[in-house]
Amino acid sequence: MLDVNIKVENAKPQTNLYSLTFDDLKEFCLSIGEKPYRATQIMKWLYHKGVRSIDEMTDVSKKTREKLKEITTLSLPEVVLDHLSEDGTRKWLIRLDSGNSIEMVYIPEDDRGTLCVSSQVGCALDCSFCATGKQGFNRNLAVEEIVGQLMIAKLLLNDFEEIDNFTPRKVTNVVFMGMGEPLLNYRNVVSAMKIMLDDYGFGLSKRRVTLSTSGVVPALYRLKEDIDVALAISLHAPYNTLRDELVPINQKYPINELLDACRNYIDGTNKKITWEYVLLRGVNDRDEDAHALARLIRNIPGKVNLIPFNPFDGVDYQTSDRKQIDHFRSILMGYGLVAVTRKTRGDDVDAACGQLAGRVKDRTKRTISQEGVGQEVDQTKLTQETLMTELA
Repeated sequence: MLDVNIKVENAKPQTNLYSLTFDDLKEFCLSIGEKPYRATQIMKWLYHKGVRSIDEMTDVSKKTREKLKEITTLSLPEVVLDHLSEDGTRKWLIRLDSGNSIEMVYIPEDDRGTLCVSSQVGCALDCSFCATGKQGFNRNLAVEEIVGQLMIAKLLLNDFEEIDNFTPRKVTNVVFMGMGEPLLNYRNVVSAMKIMLDDYGFGLSKRRVTLSTSGVVPALYRLKEDIDVALAISLHAPYNTLRDELVPINQKYPINELLDACRNYIDGTNKKITWEYVLLRGVNDRDEDAHALARLIRNIPGKVNLIPFNPFDGVDYQTSDRKQIDHFRSILMGYGLVAVTRKTRGDDVDAACGQLAGRVKDRTKRTISQEGVGQEVDQTKLTQETLMTELA
């Protein structure tokens, strides 16, 4: 395996360059007596060339390179497991610190390569059909830990390798559908997405970076003002009573409030919402559920992504029959909706949707951070019982 976990020479506290957006990096350069153009040079070396050493930045003066080696780092999290599925899906287990690891998944297809990244160590939302939520919650990922996932994947996939002056783009899409609720790590996730979109960063199209959320409504309104990315909503039920059970955050932000926020997010744009809907046999896959779902969202531009449930230890839910999945989809299409059934990928290595668990040292058994949404919450004290009031 390619060694991406290169350690930097100096052990002093340092600024991780992967933590800085382009604007942040310009300010950092000014703060150390360098011209702002240094930020452009550094960003290109990091994200266009994929260098893993300050010394490789050859158009930066030797004096500046020596300074950067003293006060910055290019450290990445440690890859501890690398699993390749029979269908080509690849899952990595990435160690962050003692007791905590996250998982990310790469899904290759004919016309794209999608990387599913994590935003938190575990998740506090406790969705009843999701393996991540059953692991508990420890902390938010830092910017460099989010950006580091994409960097690790590109390095391990040789995505920076030039062949006849052509650089293949093996990672074309990034989806925040891994471990955690992205909007509960708001500032760090937005900063990471800015690096992904920046022309001097990874240069991904805004249509190819997708944030998936269970519905943190205040953050959805803020998101529209801060960045332009694709939006996916983990809906999973057309009624509040059922969604309260499947997606507990619905108890704080019910479906009507969530839909209002979605309409606001795409208002005045040509964007569409992707509605994610995990099908659970006998729970939310009945004909009446399909009709209710169609009536609920048919006037909001978007498409429905039907996801067959991927079983994991400790839950009693079952996967819907293929015949019923197809029938459910046909009902939605009868209302004029675009509906697709997601192909299950990587389930033989537990890399399918809803199966990511990682290794989480749970701090409270159900903790959450409101970072970036409003008042900071003490993660060591917040529990499931206070979740719905603390997010007000």
